[in-house]
Amino acid sequence: MFSRPETAADVVAVLELLAQEAPPSAFDALVHDARAAGAPPEHLARLSRARDLGLRVQALFQHREQREAGLNALVETARDLTLPYTLHALLKVITRRARLLLHVDMSYISFPAENGDAGGDFYVHTADGQTTALTEGMPVPGASGLTSDVQGGSAPFWTPDYLSDERIAHSEVIDGVVRAEGLRAVLAVPLRHADSFLGVLYCADRKVRHFTPDEIALMTSLADLAAVAIEKSRTLNTVQAEIAELELAVSAAKSGLAEALRGQDAQARLTGLLLEGGDLHALAQLAGEELEAAVLVVGPDGATLAPAGERPGAEPEVLARAALDAHHRHRPAHLPDGTWVAPVAAGAEDLGTLVVRPSGSDGIDQRLLAQTARTAAVMQLMLRSTTIAESQIRDAFFDDLLTVPHGQTEQLQERARRLSIDLDRPHVVVVARPEGGAQGRALIWASSYTYRMGGLRSIRDGVISLLLPGEDAGAAAKAVSDALTPLLDHPVTVGAAGPFTGLEPVRPAFQEAMRCLDALAALDCHGTTASARDLGFLGVLLGDVRDVSGFIEDAIGPVLAYDAQRFTQLVPTLEAYFDAGGSPTYAAEALHVHPNTVSRRLERITELLGPDWQKPAQTLEIQLALRLQRVRGALRPYDAGPTAPPPAHRPLS
Repeated sequence: MFSRPETAADVVAVLELLAQEAPPSAFDALVHDARAAGAPPEHLARLSRARDLGLRVQALFQHREQREAGLNALVETARDLTLPYTLHALLKVITRRARLLLHVDMSYISFPAENGDAGGDFYVHTADGQTTALTEGMPVPGASGLTSDVQGGSAPFWTPDYLSDERIAHSEVIDGVVRAEGLRAVLAVPLRHADSFLGVLYCADRKVRHFTPDEIALMTSLADLAAVAIEKSRTLNTVQAEIAELELAVSAAKSGLAEALRGQDAQARLTGLLLEGGDLHALAQLAGEELEAAVLVVGPDGATLAPAGERPGAEPEVLARAALDAHHRHRPAHLPDGTWVAPVAAGAEDLGTLVVRPSGSDGIDQRLLAQTARTAAVMQLMLRSTTIAESQIRDAFFDDLLTVPHGQTEQLQERARRLSIDLDRPHVVVVARPEGGAQGRALIWASSYTYRMGGLRSIRDGVISLLLPGEDAGAAAKAVSDALTPLLDHPVTVGAAGPFTGLEPVRPAFQEAMRCLDALAALDCHGTTASARDLGFLGVLLGDVRDVSGFIEDAIGPVLAYDAQRFTQLVPTLEAYFDAGGSPTYAAEALHVHPNTVSRRLERITELLGPDWQKPAQTLEIQLALRLQRVRGALRPYDAGPTAPPPAHRPLS
């Protein structure tokens, strides 16, 4: 018989097993041994009761340990989530913690699509565990699966066997992925922060499993922590992006301020250069230093006004086209080789071009470039104003040359000396009559042109007269026409006379140029240019002093000189040839020589007068020169000496 002490011993044995954390089989062994020893039923019943209580206490201890382990893991997870992870790294931590806490095969997080509304599509952002079909970025229909239940109910939703659960709104896409992964049990927990729905945290197992309330509560707590961390990470990313933008803005502001200060300093230096009376050369040097470039200031006619550094490598034609484009658009033009071309202009008036070639590849400060161009324009205007003031005195002198009697030559010479006008050099007179109401523009142009050429200008009865250095009156007339025609937008008729030296021939040359201009108008040759010499025998008729000797010299001078030096008969041969209508045979009969002799003489004449001497225009002048030479020889007394020297205004040839 078992006594109460024996019962107490059994209780002690159960407590010892509890203290030893013995397995459940050890508790069952106590009952088995007592039954084998023949213990009465009452004793066996009490022992069984003690065993059951011990197993329950042991289960409570184990459950408490599991909860404590879960809470510890949750605390560690919370500590991990406080670290400054990026969003992607943070989601990796959350999915791994969820998989380890519930000991499941897989965990993943889905977020709503950026352009999706509530109830719209989702996508898998992060997954942890062995995955084959479930990949990051995979779309998840929001109206099916556990997503719609979790989003709509704002509470966890789980199923022990996903594919066989009829509560779920199945989708072929999700069912296919679940089937491919071999998943059975799935737990979905919403990620919420305040009133915002962020996404869904999933835990999935490849076996049928009933998730306990403690596991669901644990995942809910993890989801709450994860939602706070996700929102914090997003906020941190937003703040960091804003900070980065602010840093860029501050950097740009500092750079802009430094550039503005540098530009202000450069502008102050440019202004100081103006106030100090600096010229274009000083401006080019200063701009080259500020822009770190080679600088070239070019005038409206393409002439270089002020170089600083190496000239740009672009062809002159390319620079000319770029200058036209810059003036047309009123802003700098950029060439493929890096050269910048900026217009130097005052309103619509072209004052020149600024050509800049940077020394490096960092570009150029376009504001400073434009400021330099404006400064160059101001300098050009100031120079022109000074030039106009000086030119008024010089032009008054030219007017006096055309009107003052020759008896005051000494006073005129003294004025020329003070104005640094050297009329001992060859000069020509060019006259042009602007039409179409453009006289004002032509007069401004004439002032600038004569300044550049070192000449004088005057306007009388609507005719612009220019006194210019030069030895070719025809070339000077063409140059004036080429420069003035584009300005007036219509052809300009120009007459010229000269060259000559001294003061006295100025007025006769002017009158000769005017008669030449009137002759061109009478011949209906508007828009052409010519000098008295260019008009041939008409020049002899139009000349103030008939320069017959000069005309004969220009037409047949080489032939006359050849006959005089070698005692040949080229001049008579020419006369006979023209009298015979251009027939060498008839000319030979008239001269009583062999036709071959005439042919050889004509070849020699071609060598002396050029291959074009038999063309109609030159033939006419040659015949007129032969007639004048014959008449002059017949009228000159037999005892006359050499031909008198030509007048002072005879062309220098």
